Amino acid sequence: MSGPSFLSRSNILLLLTAIIWGFAFVAQRVGMNYVGPFTFNGMRFVLGSLSLLPLLWFNYGRSGRALNVDLWAALWGGIPAGLVLFIGATLQQVGVVYTTAGKAGFITGLYVVIVPLMGLLWGQRTGRRVWLGALLAVVGLYLLSVSEQLTIAPGDALVLIGAFFWAGHVQLIAWLTRKVDPLPLAFFQFVVCAILSLSVAALTEAVSMNDIVAAGLPILYGGVMSVGVAYTLQVVGQKGAHPAHAAIILSLETVFALLGGWLVLKEPLSLRGGLGSALMLSGMLVSQLEFRVDLLRRKGRVHPETADELKVNAVGWRRGP
Repeated sequence: MSGPSFLSRSNILLLLTAIIWGFAFVAQRVGMNYVGPFTFNGMRFVLGSLSLLPLLWFNYGRSGRALNVDLWAALWGGIPAGLVLFIGATLQQVGVVYTTAGKAGFITGLYVVIVPLMGLLWGQRTGRRVWLGALLAVVGLYLLSVSEQLTIAPGDALVLIGAFFWAGHVQLIAWLTRKVDPLPLAFFQFVVCAILSLSVAALTEAVSMNDIVAAGLPILYGGVMSVGVAYTLQVVGQKGAHPAHAAIILSLETVFALLGGWLVLKEPLSLRGGLGSALMLSGMLVSQLEFRVDLLRRKGRVHPETADELKVNAVGWRRGP
């Protein structure tokens, strides 16, 4: 087989990224035993912001690159990106209280199917595989979350709505990263999300330092590991990874969310739910590979900015958790 080995260093880094993100759903559920969703998100995005500072210094401060223009552009881009991130993270964090970590991981993962469908609104081409992937994902979602009485659990519904905001976030970041550097943009959107989350927490939740300390390990995992470490691994890994391999590996986040819920939280999964999960993962993979095939087919025939946008859309800007 031509191209980089599937077991290359880059792919291994991406696999570690998927593992960290998948198990982050477990941390989110455990954290809710001690603090409210806005406090949890606020603290983890504060930590996430701080964890990017060494990476910012390594990329800019060490080399002496001028930051004035970059910072202002990233700040103004980070405000709307942080707002959309705040809404998506809030829906996910509240929803995960009322569903399992595994189901939350799979339903959130639907954003990779929703992204190319949303691209239809501004003229992006959507192939047959995307529609096939969407169909598989919808059938899988039905089996996983809709009961025999045709009802959907409140937690699943909130996470599903959040998936649309994650998809919108991917599209917004795809547009913004054509204009500003991604690292400062990521930093400012995390800061905005942290400020909004902590502001709402101060108004609606009883926040105590004892509770925050009790939730310290899940918060540290969600902030440092899921945001800081995994984000860095993704950036490094995707530089040398085959596009199709990257799409497949990052989709395995949903599998590790299911595995983490089963191993750590002892969450059960019925045969119906297992079949639904398999169909959803198949839909995600089919949809992502359609984007990758299209990107490779058009490579060299499109403007570099368009190619960059397709790359972001295909693998997806990191949406959390």
